[in-house]
Formats: sequence, structure tokens, C-alpha cells
Amino acid sequence: MALIDVVVSRIVEETPTVKTFYLTEPDGTPIGSYSPGAHIDVVGPTAITRQYSLCSRPDGQESFAVAVKREEASRGGSAALHDLKVGDALQISEPRNLLAIDQDATHHVLIAAGIGITPMLSMARYMDVNDIPFDLHYFARTEEDAAFLPLLRDRCPEKLHANLGVSRDRQADLLDEAFTAMPAGAHVYVCGPQGFMDKVVELAEKHVPADAVHFEAFHATDQPDAAENTAFEVELEGETYEVPADKSIAEVLVENGADIDTSCEEGICGTCIMQVICGTPEHRDNVLTKSEKESGELITVCVSRTRDPKLVLDYY
Repeated sequence: MALIDVVVSRIVEETPTVKTFYLTEPDGTPIGSYSPGAHIDVVGPTAITRQYSLCSRPDGQESFAVAVKREEASRGGSAALHDLKVGDALQISEPRNLLAIDQDATHHVLIAAGIGITPMLSMARYMDVNDIPFDLHYFARTEEDAAFLPLLRDRCPEKLHANLGVSRDRQADLLDEAFTAMPAGAHVYVCGPQGFMDKVVELAEKHVPADAVHFEAFHATDQPDAAENTAFEVELEGETYEVPADKSIAEVLVENGADIDTSCEEGICGTCIMQVICGTPEHRDNVLTKSEKESGELITVCVSRTRDPKLVLDYY
């Protein structure tokens, strides 16, 4: 995947652990717009690639912005980014969107916890200025931990529901109240820690169909040891290849000259999604929706496999 050279033009400390980095073209030309909810790959100073939601104005042209939380158990990604200075160079991908605003929804209920506010911020800003009906439920431990809370209170106070320091049981009650009050045709969007998102999805699906619940995860699902895998064949464009237990579908296809883009290689970014023509995927990703997995029509080839003897794929 082609990468874009950018420079850090501004850094804002949103909370003690969250910084927003504004990224611009090195020559100062407009970087372009993006669709609300989109994310980019960021190749940091340590050459580690991570995915971050864009949180600048979606209709702005001057810069992209990503908010990064410094994780205590950082593997080098967030810690290195927090050491950046204005003028430092990075590389990013083109924006990709797995959390797009559904055009068929009559109302949009945005649910965010912690740093999961970042995609919801861009969606809320877009819907607010375009008079699209929505509510934003924002959960954080304290006001100090709630990045962008002053901005949201200023721009869309009547649509913001700030839930600070509430217990897990109370979270469930508040969410159930929000879902019960949704009008017919509403869709739900969620981003936050995995356990929180699992609970939101479970509660939301009691009120709306699974395909009306949208989520974005930036943490990979734990993968089985390669010793537990079974070898199988994969066919693409009439050519058949052996996928051994210790290699992914993506690795085998790329080795054989297929034009497969990969990024995270952990099943969270959606770059490598392919179409399934024949065979039953064994989904191991954290990016496809429940309905997409149940359909059996798509697969993330960086991590997912199949227990069938053969899987026939096509480009998506």
C-alpha cells in the first residue's frame, strides 16, 4: 500500500495521556478531506504501524488529526508518537472507513468510551453541521480523562450525554435506556475498549437488527498457536496454492504474486478483506460485522482461515 509523507504541524495535549497530532503535507498543500468515521495507518518513528481514527473536521482540507492515548503497556507505538515534536516526519495511508454513517438510518446513536471518542467526534461534527439527527453517549472515568469534552459541550450540548465515573452496572442501565428511546430505523455506532464494545453490541442487538450496529476495534483478537491450524488450499483467479499451518492466506498469495494489500496483519484494519466464492471461512478477525461473518461472503486473509479442504477467493 502506498504511503503519504506528512509532517507534524501542531500538537495539542487533550488530557494527561492523550495528545492530538495535526498532520500536513510537507509543502503545505491541502491534504484533502475524508468521510466521517475513517481511520488511517500511521507509521511511527520506530517503524511500527498503528491505526488511528481521524478526528479533524471531515470537511476540512488543511490537515488530518489523530488523537493518540499513551498506553501504559505500549509496545512502542503510542509511546513513540507521544515523543514527537512539531516538524517531525511521518508516513500515513489514505483514509479507510469501516464505520461510515449509514445513509438509510433515520437516527444515529453514537456510543464512545475513553479514546473511542475519536471516530465519534468526526461523525458528530459532520452530523451536527449537516442537521443529521444523532445522540452521542460518551463514557469516561473522569472529566480530566474525557478528551474533547469541552469541544463537544460547546458545539452540540443538546445532543451530548456525558457519563463520567459511572459503574459498569449503571453503564448497562444507561445504554438500555438510550436504546429503548431510539426511534424506529435508528442505527448504533460504538468504539471503545473491547469489553465495553461487546456489552454495547449485546444490548443494542436486543433493540435493532445486527446490521444496524456498527463498531470499530483497534485491538486484535488472540490467535491460536500455529500448531492448532490445519493446512488447506486457496484458489484465486484459477490458480491454486497450498496454505500451510504456519502461514496466512495473505502471505501465501503475496508470495505467489497476488496483488494483496496488507497493513495491520492482525485482523483489525480491513485492508486485506477478500470475497469468498466457495468455502466456509473460519473468522479470526475483529473487523467484520456479525452479519458479514454470518454471510460467509467476506474474509480477512491476514488472520482468518477455513476448515474446508479448499477456499476459493476473489478480490473485493
